[in-house]
Amino acid sequence: MSTLPPRAVIVHRRTELEELVARHGTKGQAAFFLSTRGRSMEELEERHHANQRAFDAVAASVPVDWRSGRVERADLDRFLFAPDDVVVVVGQDGLVANVAKYLDGQPVIGIDPEPHRNPGVLVAHQAADAAELLRTLSIAEHRAMVAATTDDGQRLLALNEVYVGQPTHQTARYAIRPPGGTRERQASSGLIVATGTGSTGWCRSAWLERQSHLVLPSPDERRLLWFVREAWPSPATGTELTQGELSDADLNIDIESDGLVAFGDGMEDDRLVLTWGQTLTVGLAQQTLRMVG
Repeated sequence: MSTLPPRAVIVHRRTELEELVARHGTKGQAAFFLSTRGRSMEELEERHHANQRAFDAVAASVPVDWRSGRVERADLDRFLFAPDDVVVVVGQDGLVANVAKYLDGQPVIGIDPEPHRNPGVLVAHQAADAAELLRTLSIAEHRAMVAATTDDGQRLLALNEVYVGQPTHQTARYAIRPPGGTRERQASSGLIVATGTGSTGWCRSAWLERQSHLVLPSPDERRLLWFVREAWPSPATGTELTQGELSDADLNIDIESDGLVAFGDGMEDDRLVLTWGQTLTVGLAQQTLRMVG
């Protein structure tokens, strides 16, 4: 067992202002670029300062006997989280989803630097709450995650949903095998498999569009929903199996065209590339996201 004090790892991302300056070279050039599009620097500067204040407040809240670290979103895939880390995410809800797949049970505290702009579903706390949350690590909610695994051992995790289809969202060809043994060849715009956390986003859109009778899962519920997008009927493809739920069994997808991909939480750069003849299995992940309340 480790005798080191806990480490608070603050996860953040570059602000829009920082990204613009990095892209255009100087703040003046960035301001000129914005002016050509009818925008000014004031809004971006205000948001940048709000994020910086929140980050500084969280950093100052780390107990003096703890270790601390920080990691930017772009570096998450190269950062090694330790089992006893406490992760503090300062940013939008999506940043929690970005970091979730790199964790294995570490507690996560979500801090919203712009409460008037963000929904605050996953970043439910303000910077002023950080000290108390770090001291007590109060009641944690274990949110279900979804895993996608290929038959050659590649794997990805997601907090909201996994998308399977063409990266261009054009026609994908595959055969779907839900629990129960039925198999159907399909041509569609792809499919999504979503958790309860994801049921407020892309999943809910599909659920509403087809007036589904399925009950949306809660974030901590060990149940997933899946929806096929725009299945196309033809002599060779069907449209009977376009929605369902998963709990103790997986959804199997036999790939029947090259160039399909699977990615999670909208992160297309971090994806599995699928080729004809492969099988992708999607279901509940053993890991959960431990969100501190």
